[in-house]
Amino acid sequence: MRKEPFVTNEQLKEIAKEYPTPFYLYDERGIRNNAKALKDAFSWNKGYKEYFAVKATPNPFLINILREYGCGCDCSSYTELMLSEAIGATGSDIMFSSNDTPEEEFKKADELGAIINLDDITHIDFLEKALGHIPETISCRFNPGGLFKISNDIMDNPGDSKYGMKKDQLFEAFKILKAKGAKEFGIHAFLASNTVTNEYYPMLAKILFELAVKLQKETGAHIKFINLSGGIGIPYSPDQEPNDIRVIGEGVRRVYEEVLTPAGMGDVAIYTELGRFMMGPYGALVTKAIHEKHTYKDYVGVDACAVNLMRPAMYGAYHHITVMGKEKKPCNCKYDVVGSLCENNDKFAIDRMLPEIEKGDLLFIHDAGAHGFAMGYNYNGKLKCAEFLLKEDKSVQLIRRAETAADYFATFDCFDIGEKLVK
Repeated sequence: MRKEPFVTNEQLKEIAKEYPTPFYLYDERGIRNNAKALKDAFSWNKGYKEYFAVKATPNPFLINILREYGCGCDCSSYTELMLSEAIGATGSDIMFSSNDTPEEEFKKADELGAIINLDDITHIDFLEKALGHIPETISCRFNPGGLFKISNDIMDNPGDSKYGMKKDQLFEAFKILKAKGAKEFGIHAFLASNTVTNEYYPMLAKILFELAVKLQKETGAHIKFINLSGGIGIPYSPDQEPNDIRVIGEGVRRVYEEVLTPAGMGDVAIYTELGRFMMGPYGALVTKAIHEKHTYKDYVGVDACAVNLMRPAMYGAYHHITVMGKEKKPCNCKYDVVGSLCENNDKFAIDRMLPEIEKGDLLFIHDAGAHGFAMGYNYNGKLKCAEFLLKEDKSVQLIRRAETAADYFATFDCFDIGEKLVK
């Protein structure tokens, strides 16, 4: 699979003339087409709803595009709840999936009427004490433990995860919650991250559907929805085949009709909480080559750094890089593409074969639309960059301005930094 930028070199040059690099650029057309495809893939389920993982790309302009296609918000913190409220998402449009949750966050979720997804059985008493009641609709997160495999491949290790309840705890939790007044129940699970296989969701669905049948039979709790959470990944590397969401949706449908429908549970709604799949391929970090260095290796220094995209530094994650205007030139130069942080892992690529890069070249770092800008930080006093939306008509809209020195110093209320220094 060849990775192509969603913007031409000429377009990007014009944008960079007006707006300084580095910056994030998002593709409205791609986001919309993907949202439509997801909705179509699960249209067979009457109650289907996607709750976009706000943590992945917490930008209200982008989330509002998804809301046009019926998407809700999956929140995990007080601030994410506030953001969702600000764009008009309340009630069942919000799924609050949190862990190690402070009391005030449960209160805010309840105030908004959000569906609360409990991470642990001990949170039942904590929630009841915080709210003074148990919500009538509530969800619990399941962790089956062990290793999660597809065929012979280990996809992840749920048994080593801090999230979710054991099976016996889940059954006990449903009984307790039902006794305390809960009337509608949901089940949630997240067993593997960034899977690039059409088999993951159907396999997870089978586990949860069979569990749901037993839970409803043994506890008498009415299962209203089953949340398959996230985990559908994207092909960061060009040699990976992308997931086919229509094949995935059809796979889940077959398991639904095999397990839930015969059990008289054909009214159960399917929910998803996708972040990376919804936004990842449709956002890029655009940066400029500003230095070159030739010591024991050949380095290209760019004006972005791990502050702007920390996945390569944090996980050793691969992000494909296109040198704009040189897409057809041979990749015959080996570079480390680096930023300016005082950390040796501040590298977007290591020993990457690329066309010869000259100072001033624009680099398009692919698949940064999720868990990219959101994971930014301010080490070395670096400031977060701006975000722009490439509209369907090819115009560009500013959707988040770049941070300024004034923003960086704004929280030093007890120290007068002086207006002259931050202007």
